[in-house]
Amino acid sequence: MKKKYINQFGNEILFSKSEYQERVNKVKAKMLDNNIDLLLVSSPANQFYLTGYDGWSFYTPQMVVITIDEDQPYWIGRQMDSVGAKFTAYLDKNHIIPYPDTFVASQLIHPMNFLVDFIKEKKWDKKNIGVEMDDYYYTAKWNNILIKNLPEAKFQDAFLLINWIRMTKSNQEIIYMKEAGKIANLAMQKALQKAKIGVRQCDVIAELNKTTTSGTKKIGGTFTCKPPNAMVGKYCSAPHLSWTDKKLKKNEIFYIELGGAKHRYHVPLARCIYMGKTPKKIKDTANIICEGLNAVLAKVKPGITGHELEKTWREVISKYGLKKDSRIGYPVGIGFPPTWGELTTSFRKGDKNIIKENMTFHCIPALWLEEYGIVISETFVVKEKGAERLTNFQQKLFDLENFK
Repeated sequence: MKKKYINQFGNEILFSKSEYQERVNKVKAKMLDNNIDLLLVSSPANQFYLTGYDGWSFYTPQMVVITIDEDQPYWIGRQMDSVGAKFTAYLDKNHIIPYPDTFVASQLIHPMNFLVDFIKEKKWDKKNIGVEMDDYYYTAKWNNILIKNLPEAKFQDAFLLINWIRMTKSNQEIIYMKEAGKIANLAMQKALQKAKIGVRQCDVIAELNKTTTSGTKKIGGTFTCKPPNAMVGKYCSAPHLSWTDKKLKKNEIFYIELGGAKHRYHVPLARCIYMGKTPKKIKDTANIICEGLNAVLAKVKPGITGHELEKTWREVISKYGLKKDSRIGYPVGIGFPPTWGELTTSFRKGDKNIIKENMTFHCIPALWLEEYGIVISETFVVKEKGAERLTNFQQKLFDLENFK
């Protein structure tokens, strides 16, 4: 039976208070290393990681504030969304700070002005303040308001400070990712079963989305942080396009990259189906991808680098006269729009960051060629003995003759 964790409002939350506190303490240690007194966290993924807050409210400004001097962070957001913080965050009532709705979509005042006043009230306005300057949700306007109105503070970039800490997962986080992997397995199975000649691409993806939302019989699903990448025919040579309402035709590749999600933890999975009998050239290319992918997985262990893993892949495909310039993997975990990636290290030439136990990665050594593209990927957790797959979907290029 899953252990339940209850916050101070009597609501069930995802992790124990001690686990959240451990995360906050790790962030504080990094703050001290970087001479940061006050950290302003704009990333919804990082806010979720540090507090548990989970709401679709990040389209209005919200911030999590960590100071060296206090145990708990502060969540600062729209008043109506502060109720959601009481349901999902581990914080006590004194660390949930709502701003009035008059700040929302106003041409006269901005939520960052509210944050400035809060910082001044706490007498933090002369501190060294870290901000996530390259985060998707930290805008130029936010930065201008903060710098203009806190002239005695010293601002510095703290982008990815939390992301690096997030890379190493707790046992409970890995449990959620294993559940997400089971959802991803089922979603891919349902999508490929739906893919028939004459069926619209959008109807296949509708079946996929239905499955990721409902989950399995034992594991409920949810929305993912991004839509699937789904391309057909010549469009498979471009990795990040979307499906259309066109009907699937004979002798086309249908390329699908999807994600299963459980409690914001994502596990991506990518496979292709050929709408007919696969030509030898295309089947051979898929087999090369599988050979390279499994060579990489066999090489994974704590202490290795992304550079070494990419080198392993490159050595395999070079035997067949193929090459790939883009990276073949990246860390994954918590996902909020627009990405499930953690934005830190990569499996690419020259990346010397050390890979550690309980880090989780999406290895996607796809080949995007001039006339088509093929993708076969795996998400895995790094364990002492090597890579442990978080999905168990068969590794191959499917066709209508071999997929039931």
